[in-house]
Amino acid sequence: MLMPIAKVLIVEDEVKIARFLQMELEHEGFATATEANGRQALDRIMQEDFALILLDVMLPKMDGVEVCRRVRTISEVPIIMITAKGDIEDKVTGLDTGADDYVTKPFAVPELLARIRATLRKHKTPGQKSAEGNLYVKNLLLLPGRYEVQIDGQPVDLTKKEYDLLEYLVRNKNLVLDRERILQEVWGYEYMGDTNVVDVYIRYLRSKLDEPFEQKYIHTVRGVGYMVRD
Repeated sequence: MLMPIAKVLIVEDEVKIARFLQMELEHEGFATATEANGRQALDRIMQEDFALILLDVMLPKMDGVEVCRRVRTISEVPIIMITAKGDIEDKVTGLDTGADDYVTKPFAVPELLARIRATLRKHKTPGQKSAEGNLYVKNLLLLPGRYEVQIDGQPVDLTKKEYDLLEYLVRNKNLVLDRERILQEVWGYEYMGDTNVVDVYIRYLRSKLDEPFEQKYIHTVRGVGYMVRD
């Protein structure tokens, strides 16, 4: 059980679901607050400190994707998106805007709590990245302290999740990583479902790294997964 100091903002316009989540989280020792529309939630996030945000996608005034996008311009507070949408492209959209995790309704409470704990563990040591050294593969440079990528000194624009995936691959270069392990380590939980979200993000990375610079950084190991090689 986490300490009560961890305060979670529940952004959900369905009153019954919001109240249910509030009771379950408070039972587990969390402090909670709720908001029913996206605009008010954004205002509150800008004014208060939260350990984590549970963010529904379909919201009045401002949808969850836009809330997440705006929050990411000012804060790295952990965000888990909750929605009835289950299509892989909807998941990619949510994660691509900076969400740490994505849960589809209906969900099991123990699984949601496990994902909350896993996400909080990933964020419990702010500033860790700035203390880590730079990473290299061939002519590619990662600067973890600034979430930046350069190839031959030229900046490469990546989303947060693309960067997280690339950094994980580079830190484990010359090792073959299967999709399940990548999901668990990069997305912060043991994902039970569509592992092709990894394939989607690998494709995004290759379109920004391999193709423009005519260099092969990410290799496919058939039947297993992916690896970055020196």
